[in-house]
Amino acid sequence: MTLRIDISGLPPERLRFAASPLAELTAMLHVLAEPGHHPQLAGWAGDVWSGLRPELAERLREAEFLWRSSQADFLIPARPRPTLAEELDDVDRFDDETYVTAALVSTCGSNRVPFSAASPLTDATARERALDLAQARGPRQEAFAERLLADPAAVRARVRHTLEQCAEAFFDAAWKDVAVQLATDLRVKNDLVKRQGIGAALASVSDAVTLAPDGDCIVVDKLQDKATSASGTGVSFIPSVFGSPHLVVVHAPGWQPVVQYPVPGPRPSQPVSLETVTLRLEALAHPVRLRLLRTLARGPHTTGELAHAWELSPPEVSRHLAVLRRAGLLTSRRHGRYVRYALDLPDVAALGSDLLAAVLR
Repeated sequence: MTLRIDISGLPPERLRFAASPLAELTAMLHVLAEPGHHPQLAGWAGDVWSGLRPELAERLREAEFLWRSSQADFLIPARPRPTLAEELDDVDRFDDETYVTAALVSTCGSNRVPFSAASPLTDATARERALDLAQARGPRQEAFAERLLADPAAVRARVRHTLEQCAEAFFDAAWKDVAVQLATDLRVKNDLVKRQGIGAALASVSDAVTLAPDGDCIVVDKLQDKATSASGTGVSFIPSVFGSPHLVVVHAPGWQPVVQYPVPGPRPSQPVSLETVTLRLEALAHPVRLRLLRTLARGPHTTGELAHAWELSPPEVSRHLAVLRRAGLLTSRRHGRYVRYALDLPDVAALGSDLLAAVLR
């Protein structure tokens, strides 16, 4: 499955490599929400949580679906600015419908039936769908979605204030530490573009990003079969230290394509028994189970959500989930009337860092 970004006729200067404070803050917030995705940063996440004021910790928990399973598009800037404040000003310029639709878009979308582009603020069906999805993800997300739909201005102001508080609490210090590493990576990428062309630069971004043979399309290995165009806007590539191993792509209609890619780092693997490897590889051999696993890697989902996403019957999804659970690749947890399944990250990591990186892209 791939995401294709049409760059036919795009001038070379419209393909940009630049660092973004807001995108890196978003990556940090994802680490705080899902430390299991980033074992190398678990110590950092623990230190940050222990040092947060209770009020800020609660604010982060109430809004975490903006960056936990997937990142809201407005948090990955198409035109990075030098400072976080400037990028937050750009977010403030989005109208309420654009902001709310991006905030409430499903994180369990199908590769066949796109999520409705209608605004939940004006379309009753889109509103009901957004609230149903939020309810399935728990009372915090449901309450946040209800507040956002009732008073977008107040919630937007609260989210901005929360991000500003994060800057004071931990981001400013962390940004100083990673800025040099990001700048070094950007020098390498921009030098490759200048000396060897876009194909070489893309190859250095990730093994999952390639230039099509005709040079008119960027191909990204992602969860869904999608296509977007950079015509008239361009493509931005944003390096991230805290985002590794995720490869985040903004591709929704109406948004400029953006790729946030991990800056390379060591990826140690651990040996496991042959019997365990065999059982788990057999479970992953079925294409439907692999799709379900990659979906669950983005966050917990119910059987009903997975069935809707892939146009399968709930019993069929349940059978595939049972195989994955027997292989020790999933965990489950009941939340009221919902049972939510999640990827067992340590056991997937035991199969190898390449597999973990592939399912977390």
